[in-house]
Amino acid sequence: MGRSSTRGEGTRPRSRHERPPGDGGGDAPGGAGGRGHGRRARTAPPRAGGGPGRPNRRARRAPKGGKRRVLRWVACVLALLILGTGGAGYVYYKHLNGNIRKEDLTLGDKEMADHKANSAGQTPLNILLIGSDARDSKANQKLGGAKETFGGTPLADVQMLLHLSADRSNISVISMPRDTMLKMPKCTDPDTDEVYPASTVDVQTNESLGRGGPGCTVAAWYELTGITIDHFMMIDFAGVVSMADAIGGVPVCVDANVYSHTSDGKGSGLKLEKGTTSVKGKQALQWLRTRYGFEDNTDLGRTKAQHQYLNSMVRQLRQGTKLTDPGKLMNLAEAATSALTVDKGLDTVKKLYDLAEELKKAPTDRITMTTMPNVYGTGQFAGRVYPKPDEAEQVFRMIREDIPLDGKASKRKTPVVKDQAAPDDEIAVSVRNATSTGTLGPAQGRATTVQELLTEAGFAKATVDSRNVEAAARTGVLYPSADLEGDAQAVAKALGIPVSQVKKSTGVSGVVLAVGADWREDGAYPAEAADEKTPDSANPLNGADEKACMKVNPSFTW
Repeated sequence: MGRSSTRGEGTRPRSRHERPPGDGGGDAPGGAGGRGHGRRARTAPPRAGGGPGRPNRRARRAPKGGKRRVLRWVACVLALLILGTGGAGYVYYKHLNGNIRKEDLTLGDKEMADHKANSAGQTPLNILLIGSDARDSKANQKLGGAKETFGGTPLADVQMLLHLSADRSNISVISMPRDTMLKMPKCTDPDTDEVYPASTVDVQTNESLGRGGPGCTVAAWYELTGITIDHFMMIDFAGVVSMADAIGGVPVCVDANVYSHTSDGKGSGLKLEKGTTSVKGKQALQWLRTRYGFEDNTDLGRTKAQHQYLNSMVRQLRQGTKLTDPGKLMNLAEAATSALTVDKGLDTVKKLYDLAEELKKAPTDRITMTTMPNVYGTGQFAGRVYPKPDEAEQVFRMIREDIPLDGKASKRKTPVVKDQAAPDDEIAVSVRNATSTGTLGPAQGRATTVQELLTEAGFAKATVDSRNVEAAARTGVLYPSADLEGDAQAVAKALGIPVSQVKKSTGVSGVVLAVGADWREDGAYPAEAADEKTPDSANPLNGADEKACMKVNPSFTW
């Protein structure tokens, strides 16, 4: 018999590699790791809160010198941070490395695309943070409850994609509700070689973890969003508690007294008074898992609470008010490396530390937390959610194209192009019709029309490439190497296309103008179409917002 993928706060089945997050159906905090394949080393003995086999978690800490603070929030619904303690010595460093559990980045059969570099040659970094609700250890079972789920298949109840921009100026996070319905890709378990066929019907996203491990969750995200994922980090119930204890209290706010408990035993057990309270340990886990008691008692409210906690935690750590004592630093290093399962690209403390160093470059006020825009299902899928047409894809596309979700342009100006453009009539440019969308075919004759515009502008060598019609949501000019960058920018300037839409690409051999779905109609390029705005339905929350406060459902006040 299968078990429900909505182990509600207090009721749900588990899988062999599970980890605990939810109020008995609550969410678990998660982590992220690195890109690449390879077999997973998941035979490490179970740890408190650790999963049997599959999911393992470990965080990172790098030895570091003296007073220099090395706290960074390394993503994850709970505390992906990296710390350094100088004088710990090589032996301790090896010990921490030994704590780290690692698995394959992706178990899907679809190779992820390479990142496209910006004009300065920089590429973004995407980390999938996963919270497992596995009840595979005594610690996880005690924290997660729901005895009928003990030993069951684990669920990925928390899924957050953290995007660090190519220029390191901002971080954008997208949470996918655990109740999201989607098509699962084919996944192969690296330990047993068991093949999980691609689903022919919609499946709840949190079931991906039970299809071979976190690498299948990565594959499911790529299948849905087209966003290349570089690393993943995963954490379970016990990991959340141990790291929350090591970090210390994190202030959270509720607009009324709240008690997450129902007459039939559901709920996280969270009980707080109105206002701001500093939570840690088990209470922090309760906060992160609470569904009954926040807003409409669904996973959407819980997601907002997780965003508030993470933002608050980042502010606390960056203020440098915690963990200045060497002993506490070592406790956090131990808790973090023992709590996380990562991909094999993050298999050492040094790699985790380097990742943290990159993440800390984005200031707190440039961190944006969002939820995938969604709509509720109907009929047998009532209570479940689906990506909201157009708006969810808009958010995914902004991440794919490295566009900040906070709506602020990069602080770094486009670098001066060393390559001088050739005379317009000597620039060879190939025009493609990339105007098709998920619901519409290519707009008839668009490549020819735009080629004629270029010819009129003096680009006598403009031609039409009718063989390549790969869809593009936004019009762009691509070039293969630095010696053609000036030519590509000249083409963009002639048509009023923003320079930010001029990209270096290994997929072209010359200057290519891809006419996207934003230019399906005749006339000049609609520059306003390039203006990007995160949909309100994504509920964006800025990392510097200290006034965020969860709305309590009136049925759960006391």
